[in-house]
Amino acid sequence: MPQEILFISDLHIAFDKPEITQRFLNFLERRAPQASALYILGDLFDAWIGDDDCTPPNSKIRKQLKQLTQSGTAVYFQPGNRDFLLGKRFCKETGVTLLNDYEVIDLMGSATLLTHGDLLCTDDLSYQAFRTKAHMVEWQQNVLSKPLLLRLLAARWYRFRSYLHKRKKHQSIMDVNQETVLHVMQEHGCLRLIHGHTHRPNIHNFLINNQTAQRFVLSAWSKNVGEVLCWNSEGYQIESL
Repeated sequence: MPQEILFISDLHIAFDKPEITQRFLNFLERRAPQASALYILGDLFDAWIGDDDCTPPNSKIRKQLKQLTQSGTAVYFQPGNRDFLLGKRFCKETGVTLLNDYEVIDLMGSATLLTHGDLLCTDDLSYQAFRTKAHMVEWQQNVLSKPLLLRLLAARWYRFRSYLHKRKKHQSIMDVNQETVLHVMQEHGCLRLIHGHTHRPNIHNFLINNQTAQRFVLSAWSKNVGEVLCWNSEGYQIESL
């Protein structure tokens, strides 16, 4: 198995986004099997309302992920702000390994911190308050106990409300806070950070205690293109699909 690691995030797969769904299915079938591991850093789905949701295209995604993990490619999933309700049943059915909100991996000999990215946006106080509530076990159990149809309708309403709230916020508030980035990286002993969420793909270079550090921001997929951060022993490259 080749020692290549792939990173993606923010596909926001949904029934009304068939181009992204098909690109992802093709990626799982043709490109991902060439790698030893695939890391999905959140918001794979535009809204995940529970592992019992088999509405299209969820079943196709499950099937293709299972084929990939059975072929030998390890798949790791870090929940985002849109799919934090994804749980053990999905992982059992697909062979995917669920990661914590912050996860440190050995990436070609260097400790690398992975996170979706929403926790780094500490200037967005209203979102952080909602996130705290939405990650409480009692809140999640209450939501998942509702009928599937009701959850589907609620998800549509929350997406619409989120859209309205974002229009009122300054763009800088929804970006990461650099002081938070420095604190988190120091806390986890890493000089490299990979995340998504902000939809602002870039590679940021800065210093931590006079040491060079890097923050890789993954791209959100669109109906026209999807980007993958590919890493091997020789370094990294951004691959467009």
